[in-house]
Amino acid sequence: MSNYQKLQNVLTEIFQLDKAELDFGIYRIMNQKRSDVEEFLTQKLPLQVRTILEKNNNGDTAQLQKELDQTIKQIKDLGMDPENSPKVQELKNKIQNGTSIDALEQDVFSHLASFFKRYYQGGDFISLRRYKKDVYAIPYEGEEVKLHWANHDQYYIKTSEYLKNYAFKLSGNKTVKFELKEASTEQNNNKAQKNKERRFALYEEEPVTIDGDTLYINFTYELHKKSVKQDKLLSKALKTLSGKIPKDFQEVLSLKPTDKNKKRTLLEKHLNDYTARNSFDYFIHKDLGGFLRRELDFYIKNEVLYIDDINTDNEIAFTEQLSKIKALKETAEKIILFLEQLENFQKRLWLKKKFVVNSNYCITLDLIPQEFHPEIFNNKEQLNAWKELFGFAPKLVEDLKTEKFLQIDTKFFENDFKYKILSVFDNLDEQSNGLLVNSENFQALSLLNKKYSDQVTNIYTDPPYNAKSSEILYKNTFKHSSWNSFMQNRIEASYNFLSKNGIFEIAIDDYELNNLWLVCNDIFGQDNLIANVVVIHNPRGRNDDKFFGTAHEYMLTFAVDRDIAAIKNFKPTEDHIKQYNKEDDISPYALTGYMRTGNNSNRHERPNLFYPIYINPETKKLSLENFDGSVEIKPINSDGDEKTWRWSQDTFELKKDTEIYVSKKGDEWKLQKKRRFLGEGKKAKTIWHDPRYDASTNGIMLMKSLFNDVSLFSYPKSIYTVFDALAVSTEKDALVLDYFAGSATTGHAIIKLNREDKGSRKYIQIEMGEYFNSVTKPRMQKVIYSDSWKNGKPQDKNGISQIFKYMSLESYEDSLNNLVLNKSESQQKLLNGNEDVKEEYILKYMLDVESREHLLNIQAFQNPFDYKLKIIENNELISTNIDLIETFNYLIGLHVKRIQQIGHYVTVEGFNNKEEKILIIWRNLQETNNEDLERFIKKLDINVLDGEYDTIYINGDNTLSNLKREEDTWKVMLTEEIFFNEMFDVKDV
Repeated sequence: MSNYQKLQNVLTEIFQLDKAELDFGIYRIMNQKRSDVEEFLTQKLPLQVRTILEKNNNGDTAQLQKELDQTIKQIKDLGMDPENSPKVQELKNKIQNGTSIDALEQDVFSHLASFFKRYYQGGDFISLRRYKKDVYAIPYEGEEVKLHWANHDQYYIKTSEYLKNYAFKLSGNKTVKFELKEASTEQNNNKAQKNKERRFALYEEEPVTIDGDTLYINFTYELHKKSVKQDKLLSKALKTLSGKIPKDFQEVLSLKPTDKNKKRTLLEKHLNDYTARNSFDYFIHKDLGGFLRRELDFYIKNEVLYIDDINTDNEIAFTEQLSKIKALKETAEKIILFLEQLENFQKRLWLKKKFVVNSNYCITLDLIPQEFHPEIFNNKEQLNAWKELFGFAPKLVEDLKTEKFLQIDTKFFENDFKYKILSVFDNLDEQSNGLLVNSENFQALSLLNKKYSDQVTNIYTDPPYNAKSSEILYKNTFKHSSWNSFMQNRIEASYNFLSKNGIFEIAIDDYELNNLWLVCNDIFGQDNLIANVVVIHNPRGRNDDKFFGTAHEYMLTFAVDRDIAAIKNFKPTEDHIKQYNKEDDISPYALTGYMRTGNNSNRHERPNLFYPIYINPETKKLSLENFDGSVEIKPINSDGDEKTWRWSQDTFELKKDTEIYVSKKGDEWKLQKKRRFLGEGKKAKTIWHDPRYDASTNGIMLMKSLFNDVSLFSYPKSIYTVFDALAVSTEKDALVLDYFAGSATTGHAIIKLNREDKGSRKYIQIEMGEYFNSVTKPRMQKVIYSDSWKNGKPQDKNGISQIFKYMSLESYEDSLNNLVLNKSESQQKLLNGNEDVKEEYILKYMLDVESREHLLNIQAFQNPFDYKLKIIENNELISTNIDLIETFNYLIGLHVKRIQQIGHYVTVEGFNNKEEKILIIWRNLQETNNEDLERFIKKLDINVLDGEYDTIYINGDNTLSNLKREEDTWKVMLTEEIFFNEMFDVKDV
């Protein structure tokens, strides 16, 4: 294989040119521009290498040899000796010291292949700076401590949609899609259970289905014994499918052989790709162009330009070396430009704020006026939902009056009724208690950032631990590195949410403790560590551990600013209160010795605390001055050792009459200090060892009480671990964020804590799992209704008044699925005939320019209530209405006070973090015009034109600014423009 062929193989892999049949994600986008990419890489690039070499070289040795032969013949024809000719000697010298253009060209191809192959591994560019063989150099800029890992400059991007979306094309416009049936998703901290791992297997009940020109091959992704290997399941699937593929799709059984597997079929190839794709995690580089350019310079200096071999005396060899470097650098730069465009395009899609697909509210009936009860009662979907959640539903509309903690779910009602309910609340966000977001957490944090920046007082979260039962599988065995990037991206994004006195608590076990600690040190600063708390969550210990049975995990706790953060004492227990068994006119108290014991208690260590105290034996009054009839006491113990008192003489004088307890036993007088009961319990220690933290009793069995099913969610936390963590770290008005919400233990703990201390803590819970709708949200609904459950049934009606919003977001895969590349005729005309401009366009701008109108369809704002995207639901792409109203609220960071539907309009009132008052007006431009808008504004019961608002947002061109008076300061802004700017205001995290 020639070096050119090696380079083509590398470029084919990097640009995925060997995946022309794939029809999803970035493959689909690349396939739309395949011809342009292939033309540049296979035709133009090699030609440019040769052109550069010829331009910068003294000549090709083959051409020089030809010139030499002609010169010798001419000289001989003249009867002269060629050896005496200066020209002949010059040409011979050039040939002797020169290299053929072909050889130089192959050398350049070899270096290009080596360079790009070095950093590209299985779909990602890995930032490993190779200094020499098997040695890597870490970029260092003089820091005292440098935290570095293989994926440190990348975004971890794998989401559950990778399981859902794999399709490839056959001839005749036919498509084959792999679909998951009854796919259980990775839950909480564990992707597998003891002695089991998830495997892809053919869905035996219905392995194949057909819909028009699409063949669906159905799989499951479920737990199997570890002894059942994936390749065996695939072999079994292939054997079954070979007899079930319909005649029109037999092409999938055509041969696609490899050197090792001559009988491999097209179907086998894609099954292997599919399972591999879902066994590893994927990344997007934060600055691929910058990284590759730095590495290219590093590569050239270390592996092409050998200082010791530079020979300036040999001009020909020196020139050849420089021309080779120039060709290598210029050609590599063009490949880098293209790779940079492709990676930045994906990065932009990853970082862009995602659409709110849908949003709804759960609201307890005590907050809803009774006039709405008949319509609620007549909604069969709502009644059925109550039966499923609570085991019953009201039989009469009058029953709604007494069932005040049942919650309506607005998803069961038409939008008109939903807006009627929401318009009841004058300060909707302030009156709401929580937010649940069904989304990949990085995407959710990105969308919520503008609204909640500096607003969150506490973060408690419980990420996947990356242990054997929950490890992140990555193609390069960079297991810890992948996890580091995964966590660093998200912790760094969440850091912006915390207030100045914010506290960050994160659960972890031994497997990634050290790495997490370093990542948190890097983000919060090691001086802001509060504690590493050990929690005994499994007192029985893990029996499958080889050496010691692990019984604990950790809770790393950091502060934004340790100097102003606060950790409270635990709430006093009954046993603690009993210790305060004495009482005076001031308060209950317990007694402790006034004489010091232990460290620093000896007289010579603290001589100022050794002094005599005089007691009046009749009145028990104390004095520092001797008087007639007094009894002298010094701090001397029973062994005769001179000790010290607890207080200085000045403090003693201030407190002697109220805070010292005097008693006498036999002939011995005793002084004790009163320890007052201040309503607080014991100081929180760094080891939590109590049966309440047992995850089995108060996690798994609690889930059984709530759902009568322990299989819904694996290894939930003990409610009391989170309860106590928040009890000591939050104030009653705290806002708590959890972006690995799992089964909603954090939300449950907050509701339980609010019940006990009458607090008003609020919660934001983010969870991407499909169990969001079967576990996360239902758990919140259940614990709002009652605090006591057994076998899935409420045992009382000890509910709590509550409003929480829940919503789902567009995913990264959804963004890719909705993209189409379009090049206008005018753009094509500009490119035709101008090869330099066309090349620059392909290398730098093509993807951004041609995808622009599909990233945000401005025309769809004509009717914002009917904006549609293709969204993956139940493993299918479904055209779905998008909630532009909610999306925009988060894009501008709006705190909503009131939302109303008035005729053809929806109005949203609120304010941003700068306390600017904002009004947003949404309208269907197909049903209203600007004259209608002006009449509507004047009829509103709010003084829109009298300076009540600082900014008014309206979709569509309008004439509202014409109503402005000279002294007015309010401004009108076009919603579409702000929407686009805010959605794509993508700063690297």
